[in-house]
Amino acid sequence: MTAGSGNGAEAALALHDVTAGYGEADVLHGINITVAQRSIVTLLGPNGAGKTTVMRVVSGMLKATRGRVLVGSQDVTSRSPQQRSRRGVCLIPEGRGIFRSLSVRDNLELFTPSWVRDASIERVVEIFPILGQRLGQTAGTLSGGEQQMLALARAVLCEPSIVLVDEVSMGLAPKLVDQIFEILVAIAAEGVSVLLVEQYVSRALELADYAYVLGRGEIVLEGTTDEVRYADVASRYLA
Repeated sequence: MTAGSGNGAEAALALHDVTAGYGEADVLHGINITVAQRSIVTLLGPNGAGKTTVMRVVSGMLKATRGRVLVGSQDVTSRSPQQRSRRGVCLIPEGRGIFRSLSVRDNLELFTPSWVRDASIERVVEIFPILGQRLGQTAGTLSGGEQQMLALARAVLCEPSIVLVDEVSMGLAPKLVDQIFEILVAIAAEGVSVLLVEQYVSRALELADYAYVLGRGEIVLEGTTDEVRYADVASRYLA
């Protein structure tokens, strides 16, 4: 059984028949997505397909007008972003979402939720050694790759069950993208599930266990990454 469809065990995340949008316009139309525990699932599609809207719905930043969002066995459809964070949802937004005017250390402290008792900057530095050399530096003066690593530190400090990663490679050199993807693999290896929106389709398919392809707010294709890679329909949406 594939990582996306689950294997009978409780999924880390599930969207059931989710419709959502902005104002009077629906962007998502009856979306069904499952992220199995300890898996990496990628969400692909052209610009405007609704990928970021999916991330906003899962994180609670945008309410679904229909359907359900489950984190583990918990129905969080009506829950706030903070309540979902307590349930294990961690969003790494497009554009990094760091506090540029504050120091790296201040960012790490602000990223640490009050309910996480064992979070440790030392653990972050172990995974991201370069940040240990930059703790006193203003975050906005870091390189693009270092800023993205700082953003990803949330995935360590929040002790999540599911990490939502939106366009992690945007604006980064290929070598830095390799490093970031290695970190995502390491995070997943520790038992955290990942839902990844990524512009580099081939890299995402190499990284992930399962893939969904969005087209105009609907799932047009899903399957293992090999199935999606070689499906004829994929070329229409992933060119």
